[in-house]
Amino acid sequence: MSDELALAFRIIDLVGVALNGILGGLIARQRRFDITGFAVLGIISGLGGGMIRDTLLQAGRPVALTDQSYLLCALAGAAVAYLLPIPDRLWRRAFPIADALVLGIWAVTGATKSLQAGLGWLPSMCLGITSAIGGGMIRDIAVGNVPEVFGGNRLYAIPALLAAAMAVGGQLAGLPVAPTMVVAALSGAGLAALAHWRDWRLPVHGDGTVTMTRTQLASLIRRVERRSRRRKPENPEK
Repeated sequence: MSDELALAFRIIDLVGVALNGILGGLIARQRRFDITGFAVLGIISGLGGGMIRDTLLQAGRPVALTDQSYLLCALAGAAVAYLLPIPDRLWRRAFPIADALVLGIWAVTGATKSLQAGLGWLPSMCLGITSAIGGGMIRDIAVGNVPEVFGGNRLYAIPALLAAAMAVGGQLAGLPVAPTMVVAALSGAGLAALAHWRDWRLPVHGDGTVTMTRTQLASLIRRVERRSRRRKPENPEK
């Protein structure tokens, strides 16, 4: 791995860990958890997806366990959320932006690391998505929420897919690694933030299904029968 790629990995990874730690801490603040809850949610949010990715890659121990900077960044993010007074209105506005930015960052780093480990383009994209949503899924389950990616209430996996695809496609095309990662991360984050603001939703099961009660069905049948009786048979001319 080149020095440029290693530096890009480290910077983007640590930024993502810190932001995820803040997100976990903000949820802990909303739920009125104690300092232990802040630390646990910060670590889960900041390191969960990356640890799943590294475990699946089987390329040694997860980096979160071998480089203490990752744990420190996750805890620092949780400490920021714990110590700084953040109004609810600001939290509601800042959370979607920070969450979208983290989503793009993790998708890019996960896909790039998988590609550099020798995986093909499709597994690399899948691990990019896993890296992006893994920590958030564990975090949501820990606090008793349905994971965002399952809820169908807004685009979540699609922006991660876009970011991972751009990162993989750009590197396979021979584009510079660091600018490609930045552009891909911002593109995925932009789509996620825009989907939140415009309330874009994925269809859920039953959205296109027409249902009616037995009474409504009987009424519909009666109307069809009445219309059929009103029609006069046409006698063809001989």
